[in-house]
Order: sequence, then structure tokens, then C-alpha cells
Amino acid sequence: MAVTIKDVAKLAGVSPSTVSRVCNGNPAISKETRERVQKAMAELGYELPTSDVQTVQAIKTIGIVLPPSGREAYENTFYLKAIRGISQVCNQRQVASTVVTGCDYDEILSSIRTLHRSGSIDGFILLYSRKNDIVIDYLCEHGLLYVIVGKAGELSAQTICIDNDNLLAGREAADYLYNLGHRRIGFLSSRNDFMYASDRRAGYQLSLLLHDLPVQADYCVAMDRVASEDTSALTNLLRREDRPTAFVVSDDMLALALERVCTQARLTIPEDISIIAFNNSLYAQLASPQLTAVDINSYQLGQEAANQIINHAENPNLLTTKIIVPHRIVERGSCREFKSL
Repeated sequence: MAVTIKDVAKLAGVSPSTVSRVCNGNPAISKETRERVQKAMAELGYELPTSDVQTVQAIKTIGIVLPPSGREAYENTFYLKAIRGISQVCNQRQVASTVVTGCDYDEILSSIRTLHRSGSIDGFILLYSRKNDIVIDYLCEHGLLYVIVGKAGELSAQTICIDNDNLLAGREAADYLYNLGHRRIGFLSSRNDFMYASDRRAGYQLSLLLHDLPVQADYCVAMDRVASEDTSALTNLLRREDRPTAFVVSDDMLALALERVCTQARLTIPEDISIIAFNNSLYAQLASPQLTAVDINSYQLGQEAANQIINHAENPNLLTTKIIVPHRIVERGSCREFKSL
């Protein structure tokens, strides 16, 4: 198997983009880092393809990569808030930005290839994180600078990440419901492989275990998408005599879907079902009743991501950054104390 830039980065203990900068003769790379990378390249017998050698210049444009979606990525205010945070920093630091998305990951990758080959993009901010991502594989193989808003699936030691502590947030959301007296607590998420959702679910399950509550697989429901017409799994769960009395919901857009299904099942919120959701977007405030929500500070996530990609572009010797943005619970009317019958 051919040696890749990721192999060199791993052996040298640096990011793939730093390896690319060494190959491009970037004068900002320290002598120590340059020698370490060159030693790793020699040891592995790696040579950077000539098509990847670029002219060193100040960062001018960054790409903002959204997950694939026909509509929902544009309707989810998490992405809008994060993009607003990125744009504010870019404007202040005189860097342009462009949005990249598509109907699937292949289409996104095709767009990124075109931007890379044109030489018009200096780095990318990914507003999602997932394992086995062909987009990240491409960025690593070509030594392109990127920042993930989320947790790195691979190469975590060499990846710049801006994230929340979603495991802790999921636990605290379930703890909140437990402290209101709820003992049958469900979990609702979308059916995707995003790492934030799995971490929030793991935190929810940890809370149950710490409170000596059973972790019931059938209390965890995943929907294909927010506007899905197939709500049978959720409807069947709500019709059970031992139905959950409260839910942790991984996204407040999904909480609206839960409210709709509750109405169809003639259940009221919060009298019959309490809901705590994530993101604290405009949807949480427009819901009726308004949603108690975990505010993940989407705007700050975007700001931090933009600052880090520009800082690392201007100074490749910076250590790989991991920033945790704090979260908080905003109490509203969708939760109440559980009163047994």
C-alpha cells in the first residue's frame, strides 16, 4: 500500500497540513518541525505529488462544509448560527468564506476537489463530524488545512476540533429529568452517524446507569429525518402503558416532531410528557410550550472554528487545538415534576 501524507503526519506527530507546508517550503515552519517531518518522510519513503505543491501565501478564502441534505441543513438554525459566527470572524480578519454542501458526500467531495484544484480555497471548516468520512480522507491525503466542529473520528491527535462536551451534556439533560422525578426516560435522535448524537445518547445512558435505572433499547427511537412521515416507532412507544414520561431529544427540530406525535396520541406537554432538547434554537422558542433546552452556543462554535483555522494557516507551528465550548440548560415550559398516578 502506498505511503500517504497521513502516515507521515502520524509518524511525525503533526497534522497533515503541516506536512504539506513542509513540502511547500513554508518559512513559518520551525526548524525542529521541518526536520521531524523530513525524517518521517525519509523513513517512510514518501514524496509529495507535484500536483499538490502550492505557492505559500496568506489565507484568503475558507470553505464551510455542511453535511449532505436536500433541505434540513439549510433549515437547521444550528448551521445558520455557526455560519454567522464564522462570517463575523472572517469579516474582522479580512478572509472570505464560501459554503460547500450537496445531496450526498460524493457530491460534497466533488465540490471540494474542484475548489482544491482551482487553488481558490486555503482551508475548510466542517460543521459536522462522523467516522469513515471520505471528505476528511481527501483533505488529509492532500495535506489540506481543516477544522472540525465536533469530535474527530480518526487522527484525533492531529485534528483541530471545536466541540461541546456532548457526553456530559447528554448526562446532565437526563439528570435534569431524573431530578424532576422521572424514572422512565426516553431518547429521540435522528438516524445518522454524527458523533454528537452518539455522545449525547451515551451521556443519557450513563445518567440512567448512575441512577440505577434500566437502559431500555426500545426507549431509544431514531427517525430518518425531522419531517419524516414514518413515526410508527415513536407512536407505538407512546401508546404503551409503560411509555416514557419524559424524553431527551438530540435536536430541538426533532422535539417539534415529538410534540406533533404527542398531540396525535392525545398526550399533552408537559402534563403527560416532559421534553428537554438540544441546541436552543429559534424552534425551541416557537414551540408550544416553549422547550427547555441545552444551549450549545452554536455562534461561539463558529467563531472559535474560524479563529483557529486562520491562526493555524498564519502560524503552522501552533500545536493542534482542542477547544470545548461550554453548554447550559435553559429552563422553559416543556418540563414539569413527575407526579405518579
